[in-house]
Amino acid sequence: MKHRLPVWTPHCAEFKDNHRAIADAIKPLNRLMLDFDEKGHTDEICARLLEKSPLVPLLIEESVRRGTHVLVELPDGMSPEQAQELMQEATGFTPDAAVKDVSRCIYMVPEDHTKFVSPKLFEVSEECEGNFSLTSNELKSEPDERERNFAPTSESEHESKNGLMFKGIPYTSIISEWWRRNGGEPAEGERNVKLHKLAVNLRAICDNKKVVLMAVMPRFGLSDVELKSVIDSACKEEPKGISKVMQQIVDALELGISSDEIEDAEAVAAETGIKVNVKALPIGLKESLVGVPVSMHMPVLCGIMPICAAYADQVEVEYCDGNTHHLGLMSIIRGEQASNKSVVKNAVDIWKRQFDEEDALARKREEEWKERKKGRKANEKAPEDPHVLIRVVPVTVSCSTLLKRFKNAQGHTLYSFGEELDTLRKTNGAGSWSSKYDIYRLSFDRGEWGQDYNSDSAESGVVNVAYNWTMLGTNGALRKCFKADNIENGLSSRILVAEMPDSSFSKMPKFGKRSAEDEARIQEAVTRLRSFTGLIDTPRLRKAIEAWVEEKRVEAAKDIDHVKDTYRKRAAVIGFRCGVIFHLLSGKDKESKSCLDFALMMAEYCLKQQIKVFGEALRHEYVNAQDECQRYGVNHSIFDQLAPAFSREELKALKSDCTDSGIRNIIMRWKRDGWIEPIDRNHWQKTSLCPIVPTSH
Repeated sequence: MKHRLPVWTPHCAEFKDNHRAIADAIKPLNRLMLDFDEKGHTDEICARLLEKSPLVPLLIEESVRRGTHVLVELPDGMSPEQAQELMQEATGFTPDAAVKDVSRCIYMVPEDHTKFVSPKLFEVSEECEGNFSLTSNELKSEPDERERNFAPTSESEHESKNGLMFKGIPYTSIISEWWRRNGGEPAEGERNVKLHKLAVNLRAICDNKKVVLMAVMPRFGLSDVELKSVIDSACKEEPKGISKVMQQIVDALELGISSDEIEDAEAVAAETGIKVNVKALPIGLKESLVGVPVSMHMPVLCGIMPICAAYADQVEVEYCDGNTHHLGLMSIIRGEQASNKSVVKNAVDIWKRQFDEEDALARKREEEWKERKKGRKANEKAPEDPHVLIRVVPVTVSCSTLLKRFKNAQGHTLYSFGEELDTLRKTNGAGSWSSKYDIYRLSFDRGEWGQDYNSDSAESGVVNVAYNWTMLGTNGALRKCFKADNIENGLSSRILVAEMPDSSFSKMPKFGKRSAEDEARIQEAVTRLRSFTGLIDTPRLRKAIEAWVEEKRVEAAKDIDHVKDTYRKRAAVIGFRCGVIFHLLSGKDKESKSCLDFALMMAEYCLKQQIKVFGEALRHEYVNAQDECQRYGVNHSIFDQLAPAFSREELKALKSDCTDSGIRNIIMRWKRDGWIEPIDRNHWQKTSLCPIVPTSH
């Protein structure tokens, strides 16, 4: 009768085929159930833990035999034994000393036996899920019958060990990638040799422990005795640390990319300071990078951000300064001729499908209306304008037609994709580019724009501009669009710029294809973005971006860098909005750590690219307008080079091309921020409020 009672597994969320065994644990949790056998002390234990507990309690209940069950979060790196000692000190009672394995079950109790339930009991964060590690007692446990009888090359062999992980990566995934890099799984006659080589390399991420290797190594029909012999032989060699290939495999799987591309990822990180964690991306964004070389990940992400934001056009968010924002984004993907910018177009085309399907029907209605209007008789009344909603407009659209589309937009955001920035520049000649970038500037924050003509043939009216776009172009076309006379108008700081990798004398890149399932998931992501309306609260995201923009302010102030100070502000806004898109796609109630990392990555990349592309032109304008000198780099801060007490002459020696008025302005800014205080008229000393900024970013 006892076997018919309901049970649950507090240490694991899912087992393969519902087979409750250590080897079949698919979603282990960083939680520990403590069992206090002393009867009648549940209320006392509950009161002590709710007043002060060393670990986060998730559930406290009285067992049917009047003992006490306490479920707690197990912090990373803490063993169950250590947790038991802490809880013994906190409660004054000794929990059951047996190590609780991941497959342990516990009988459910009546509702009135439950003393405390935390809302966190029903939440599984990214940090909580998948951090399970085996204890020595579990590794010594006898494998069940199914594990002993694996057939050679059986896929179930790999699946059954999915719960065993290294740095959150299943050992099965590591081993699969190892086989791929080393000629595939062993064929008849080479089994022992290949398994020996695998064990030699695998032991470095198994703490050189034979019991761990016995638990994670594939068997291909070997008995326990035979596998143990292979492992014993492999472990006789002197440990040499993790091999290069194994390190590449682990690094690649942590990022969610092929281990063949890890060197490319490192090269991109060295050049841009950015490393995209594909594994952590949510639905839609992850599938957009399928088949895309690592060096092109950022251009693709930057290219799809504006259309993602256009789909989420009914969302409002509160920014760090308290103002409410919509998700206005514009991006330019730059690269020389034949630099594979089409990889961005391929991704955008998939994202654009729902817009295109709806617009096709709307354009058909509009064409039918035009035909009826054109074919009407002289005295016949013109048919009524259907005022159709068309979301995707060409980048070469005239201002008059664009105004009409805005008037019929019904509060939605319009979107454009342009394959050639140079075409846009040419068609917007004779001053029209100036008119267009007024519209583009206003679209960032849904500003008001309009025109008024005394003619029925031209569109008149005033609208709030909601317009996102993605454009591809060469570096030359970009320079022609943003010249010295318009670099200060504010458009350059509102654009998310991405750079295609340098393809000079490089080998032809290899592209993969997205499956029908990948494309379906992108459409699912589109539907998810369109489903959100109203104010979305993102307090963790606001806090992270606020800290980032303050860090950049300090850097810019210490370097007297007006360019960085100008671009950091809107780079933070762009990164924040990208983070909101990530959060919406993740489907989580609160912003995850991956979401915050993504937002900061986008803000950092945006700032670096804006400075790289527009910085020199803007700097020259500042020099001409304010007679100020050019900036020094982050690692060459003027402020940091000065002694704790310094004179006006010492500062002027470092800023030799600054005027006396420029030196006075620098000193006034530092004094206003509380970084320095005067000693006398020509000498100052640094204060304790002087900020310390990391020397590399």
